[in-house]
Amino acid sequence: MATRGVNNDCYLELGERWYEADDDPVAFLRALARLHVPWIDAHLARTFARPCRVLDVGCGAGIAANALAQRGHSVVGVDLSAPSLATAARHDATGRAKWICADARALPFADASFDAACAMDFLEHVDEPEAVVAEIARVLSPGGLFFFHTFNRNVLSWLVVIKGVEWFVRNVPRDMHVLRLFIKPSELGAMCAARGMRVRELHGCAPTPFGALVRLAATGVVPCDLAFRFTRRATIGYSGIAERDGAATRCRE
Repeated sequence: MATRGVNNDCYLELGERWYEADDDPVAFLRALARLHVPWIDAHLARTFARPCRVLDVGCGAGIAANALAQRGHSVVGVDLSAPSLATAARHDATGRAKWICADARALPFADASFDAACAMDFLEHVDEPEAVVAEIARVLSPGGLFFFHTFNRNVLSWLVVIKGVEWFVRNVPRDMHVLRLFIKPSELGAMCAARGMRVRELHGCAPTPFGALVRLAATGVVPCDLAFRFTRRATIGYSGIAERDGAATRCRE
């Protein structure tokens, strides 16, 4: 019996819907970015002198990458979807971000090229997340930071992230997520440790406010006020930071 695969082709034809659609799960990515970008930026500010060189792996249409570029960072976005990268470039208000079509398992960068790397809602879309983590560790400078967001593998995650989205959001592609590719926090921690990175912060992630969830369930449309917040328990979605071994270095000017 063939192993069920994730449907990454569903992102190829989104075009402007990456930034505009509210009847599609991509709206959740925009809401998550509103949580993650300030969090990432704050940690970069505390750890390094600005500006930082940031790699966004599996960047899609650059929702997070463009927001980080607007905050003054030198950002490179990598994805296998050329159409998504073209959308990212159209939405780059700074005109300074770089977009590269490449495989996350074989990043086209020298060792220690970046101060920080992000893999937001990406690791659960690849069959070999350990290979992606290994490449991220390779291109990070000593003391560099790896920011991630992904999903825990359990029945509740299947019910909420897979079935719940299918039931309550209008335009959900088949196999946008598959449970076997979800990653337990302990597994991701082990992947990082094997490559010289230590997870130093981990948060659960949950939608808010309750009223927005009620309107979502009633209409199939993601409300503009739906947001995400960090929680203590990483039962379903979780976000974290791993630090590359070695002394932190100042960001490149």
